[in-house]
Amino acid sequence: MTSGIHRIFDRPLDAPVPQGFDQIIFGMGCYWGVERLFWQQEGVWLTQVGFAGGAVENPTYRQVCTGQTGHAEVVRLVYDSSRIGFEQLLRLFWENHDPTQGDRQGNDIGSQYRSLIMYFSDHQRALAEASRVDYDNRLAVEGFSGITTQILPAAPFWPAEEDHQQYLDRYPDGYCNMRGTGVQSSIREGYEAD
Repeated sequence: MTSGIHRIFDRPLDAPVPQGFDQIIFGMGCYWGVERLFWQQEGVWLTQVGFAGGAVENPTYRQVCTGQTGHAEVVRLVYDSSRIGFEQLLRLFWENHDPTQGDRQGNDIGSQYRSLIMYFSDHQRALAEASRVDYDNRLAVEGFSGITTQILPAAPFWPAEEDHQQYLDRYPDGYCNMRGTGVQSSIREGYEAD
């Protein structure tokens, strides 16, 4: 994993997940803005940008940008579920990007920008799948096409190079293409998967 210290949380990027904490991997397009969205949330303990979902081991940013590795740009979150529930993280996921665009987010085009959830438990999987159905219905009412988000078991996560970690902390006016649909998610604390 990437060595170094998280610029916001002042802890090692390769710190082990504390006992009782959970992790999730989200792909929502360019990972710089996604990481900033989640490091600002109370209860998120660590964020780290990287790549997942492809076949190439330890890919570089330049390799992933070619679209040939199969990887998506993702953010790995470690969070204290007693302070922020998975439901809250899912709501932020759905509302802060357009999950109907396939292999793109806005002007960022390619499979590396696809919408992706990689879960670490059956509970996360069930909530993610139920929330996808619910949000897909809400989007359809507003005239959007169907959700293209992949929901997959966690695969190897490959950290991006250190200069990509907490990029928008170093460059607050740097590039960020995060755009939601404007459609609210109905998922809230205590949401139950059917």
